[in-house]
Amino acid sequence: MSNIIAIVGRPNVGKSTFFNRLVQRREAIVDSVSGVTRDRNYGKSEWNGKEFSVIDTGGYIKGSEDVFEAEIRRQVELAIDEADAIVFVVDVEEGITPMDAEVAKLLRKVTKPIIVAVNKVDNAKRENDALEFYNLGLGEYITFSAMSGSGTGELLDKVVEVLPELPPVDENPEELPRFAVVGRPNAGKSSFINALIGEDRFVVTDIAGTTRDAIDTKYNRFGFEFNLVDTAGIRRKAKVKEDLEFYSVMRSVRAIEHADVCILVIDATRGFEGQDQSIFWLAEKNRKGIVILVNKWDLVEKDTMTTVEYERKIREEIAPFTDVPILFVSALTKQRLLKALETAVHVYESRKNRIPTSKFNEVMLPIIERNPPPALKGKYVKIKYCMQLPTAIPQFVFFANLPQYVKDPYKRFLENKLREIYDFQGVPIDIYFRQK
Repeated sequence: MSNIIAIVGRPNVGKSTFFNRLVQRREAIVDSVSGVTRDRNYGKSEWNGKEFSVIDTGGYIKGSEDVFEAEIRRQVELAIDEADAIVFVVDVEEGITPMDAEVAKLLRKVTKPIIVAVNKVDNAKRENDALEFYNLGLGEYITFSAMSGSGTGELLDKVVEVLPELPPVDENPEELPRFAVVGRPNAGKSSFINALIGEDRFVVTDIAGTTRDAIDTKYNRFGFEFNLVDTAGIRRKAKVKEDLEFYSVMRSVRAIEHADVCILVIDATRGFEGQDQSIFWLAEKNRKGIVILVNKWDLVEKDTMTTVEYERKIREEIAPFTDVPILFVSALTKQRLLKALETAVHVYESRKNRIPTSKFNEVMLPIIERNPPPALKGKYVKIKYCMQLPTAIPQFVFFANLPQYVKDPYKRFLENKLREIYDFQGVPIDIYFRQK
């Protein structure tokens, strides 16, 4: 589990540039994962050995100029509720604008750590111009340039310094698996859990987001035992009536980071929308097991092709990670709910799959010999040995003479072979190449 940092501020002050810099710094350390660039509003970053999640509120703001102010105010309020620390980005070129003052007014009431980050400061004159930001009444500020990167080190030092200490994660292997039920508001997450538990443990109404908090339910029926985490609309403030994309993503972050398997509930009548996709990539990026449930299937007009067609559309959206179970269910009629649970348990088990090294080499090396990586600049890549890493999630390393020459298409080829031979359905896989 990691802390959450929200980057707030009015449009065009450089929030997204700063966000990209943070997330890419992290992705330059670990091998970059294909398919994660589509969701640019959430990422993981790390500084001085401390890992944290970053949310760029800017990417979620849609609407014309007049909608902006209300929208920004609402997002700042959400960030204040959900984040552990807030970076308030302002622009030295424009000085304090009325909208900055408005955001500062909201932030002054908050007890959480707030860092004022003055962007576009890349010379001494601008250093002086930045003094005006003391007038925001939020104390010290830090100057930096998101574009050139100067000053971001000091800014990050400050960020990790103010982050609260997290309670140590209990690595007890006896702990029950945690299944988080996630999805956009009103997709039927609470109804799904109520139908499983057989009692109205959660209040279910037609108003999106009536669940007040993430509730853990110890589930023990039909021979399954695990914790179910409901994130339905979690602690939605009365003020926030709108069905905000930012809201459900922000709320899903913690639940996903803390889960083993994510059960993504989508509303069959609405399709696999942008928000569902954001939550899907969030789970994939965190390397969690994933099961997709198409709920309210009883409300959809059927013909013989419907499920096939519907499933194909979802798989197109989640490519290249298409090896994910998709089930059509109805929480109302309890159709296929037990199957959904069995599938989640199966994904959990697959995530713990361990392949002995000798067996793994016996299987993979002949495949590699028949289909070696393409030569680059007349040089041939030879892979001599491979193994599964002793990590909590499936990660494989292949030792080669020229690892830097192995490109993404070949990694995908190996991943597809792994999925054909071994059962990793619903589980993201990492493949690394190292110098032998």
